[in-house]
Amino acid sequence: MYERVTRGIRVAVKPAFLDDQSDPDEGHFLWSYTVVIENRGSESVQLVSRYWHITDGQGRVQEVKGVGVVGAQPILGPGEKFEYTSGCPLPTASGFMCGRYQMRSSSGEAFEAEIPPFVLESPHERRQIH
Repeated sequence: MYERVTRGIRVAVKPAFLDDQSDPDEGHFLWSYTVVIENRGSESVQLVSRYWHITDGQGRVQEVKGVGVVGAQPILGPGEKFEYTSGCPLPTASGFMCGRYQMRSSSGEAFEAEIPPFVLESPHERRQIH
């Protein structure tokens, strides 16, 4: 589990390689990742949008921006959590992701909650020890 706390917003991510939905011979690797967003602050916040920075095993970068997450813009009161699962395909056997959520407090202030960098690993990665 990877986690980061920004301004009282805890973001925890747990990635998982989906071997049964991947096809290494065709260069298709798929991961799921489950995110838990927890409001540890004293006022309600809304997740407005997301930004992902995805890097594959060859250093190629893909940026993903969009409104909300999984079709929702959740409002979290103090102490509340929101959990969702999404997926990431890559043409390589490994990679990593990081990003941020654009949040808005109940007082109208906009801020970013960081998503911790996390590794996408598979058993198909060939590692060399030098």
